[in-house]
Amino acid sequence: MRLTEFLDFESIRVGLGVSSKRQLLTMLGQTAGAHLGLDPAAIVDSVLERERLGSTGFGNGVAIPHGKIDGLTSIYAMLVRLADPLDYKAIDGAPVDLVFLLLSPPDAGALHLKALAAVSRTIRGGPTLEKMRGARSRDALAAVLMASEERDAA
Repeated sequence: MRLTEFLDFESIRVGLGVSSKRQLLTMLGQTAGAHLGLDPAAIVDSVLERERLGSTGFGNGVAIPHGKIDGLTSIYAMLVRLADPLDYKAIDGAPVDLVFLLLSPPDAGALHLKALAAVSRTIRGGPTLEKMRGARSRDALAAVLMASEERDAA
């Protein structure tokens, strides 16, 4: 599974300004809910439920909040680069500035894990992360992601 198969390129945001983890998750839920025609509160509740199990701040300034959403028929992801790094209680203690929201249907167990793996493959390399942080626009950030996948496929 490739990230470009389920990432909503139209929802990529660069320079998103938020002051707290809750505000970030609320904004992600509102954006995803509007795009998917689903209740934003249900999205936020699902993601917060997962966060209660442990932070989805994976390290190196990246977080992958995720949840399973009733009414969703396929895997959906969006990406934001924050204007300023945010204390996300990540496993390495570092603030987060790159956030992938990943939403899956309730019955997408294996696909959900494959989607998480696809995001993880994209963010594991330092050069890709630095290019993502240097991208000045949605299109530039999307180009970095596509180039990263092409390199991984080669």
